[in-house]
Amino acid sequence: MHEAIFIAAKNRGNMSIETVLNKINDIEDWQEELYIELHQNPELSMQETETAATITKRLQQFGYEVEQIGGGVVGVLRNGEGPTVLYRADIDALPVKEATGLPYASTKTMIDRQGNEVPVMHACGHDLHIVAGLGAAALLADSCDEWSGTYIALFQPAEETAEGARSMVNDGLVDRIPKPDVALSQHVLTKPEAGKVGTTAGPVLSTAASMRITVYGKGSHGSMPHLGIDPIVLASSIVLRLQPIISREVNPFEMAVVTVGSIHSGTKANIIPAEAELQLNIRAYSEQVRDQIIAAIKRVVNAECEASNATAPAKIEVFDEYPLTNNDPEVNERVTAAMIKYLGADRVEKLDPVTASEDFSIVPTAFGVPYTYWGFGGFTPDQQVFPNHNPAFGPAMQPTLRTGTEAATVAVLSYLAK
Repeated sequence: MHEAIFIAAKNRGNMSIETVLNKINDIEDWQEELYIELHQNPELSMQETETAATITKRLQQFGYEVEQIGGGVVGVLRNGEGPTVLYRADIDALPVKEATGLPYASTKTMIDRQGNEVPVMHACGHDLHIVAGLGAAALLADSCDEWSGTYIALFQPAEETAEGARSMVNDGLVDRIPKPDVALSQHVLTKPEAGKVGTTAGPVLSTAASMRITVYGKGSHGSMPHLGIDPIVLASSIVLRLQPIISREVNPFEMAVVTVGSIHSGTKANIIPAEAELQLNIRAYSEQVRDQIIAAIKRVVNAECEASNATAPAKIEVFDEYPLTNNDPEVNERVTAAMIKYLGADRVEKLDPVTASEDFSIVPTAFGVPYTYWGFGGFTPDQQVFPNHNPAFGPAMQPTLRTGTEAATVAVLSYLAK
């Protein structure tokens, strides 16, 4: 008797998800129009005012309780008893000049926080994330008979600068919305191919941090090096000395990367400058390894400054800190099983861990709930593939939009379907 009831309930859940997905054709036109609008009007991190207004308006039209929190937007749809599921999409763009050649390419510029006018582009696909998230929100709002519980559609600012999730948490997110039982998110990637999704349990995105290091020498004429202390030589010594941290101090079975992405010093060939600035980026699949690397970098920098007789201790700043994205095995298994069932096994692949980083996990961590994060493909087999953040990053509008919407909807309904 109990087994028959379980099977009947399971079949009703199956029909519920299929019923919701069958409505996806009804939203395709406005999704594509909105995607073009957002792609042409990107906004920099923590400046996403028009984007947030657009999202707010759409969610209100769908019938959500809507609040702007910490620069982001949260829509809550209460639909009876049941679990509470949070789905997050990020919304910011990058200071990149678009070179996709698309007819709807961005030509927009904005004033950044340093007061410079910069080109702006959705070079990471967050415009796709927004529209897929709004698509899922629309489908759920239009299918309340098929699910029960509470759905939270969260649109987060400033993922690119690691500020947005913390900004929302610091603005009272945990106290201002229902506590979710689970949190979900996704990202458009270069793999798998468009139309497919990739999932994995455990670490999926690396922890990361950036560092700004300023070292101080003594200016002099280029013909009189003995009267100066050359900060460029000092900075160069630091660059060379950083590499053995990875090769000789980190366990070979741990993933770890240190990149020196920028060195700035001097103005003229025959002038020894007074200081030099380095900017570094660190990646690891363990926050303990990340902290080990940062401590080692500080040790190396201080030692090299002493060896070079620097005129002052180095100034060392750590910024843009990203946590590890570590998928809960049970949540990942449940979401993956649903995707295989409703998208088809041929459209679901194992996602290899990615060395990019995210601040999404700050949100579920603040609530103390499990989460999973997956990827969906953006490039068709006939396209040239460009990585996220490249000026030519131009995912195929379809089937990418449809896949992102399907994946988000199925993942949410794997918990909420009746």
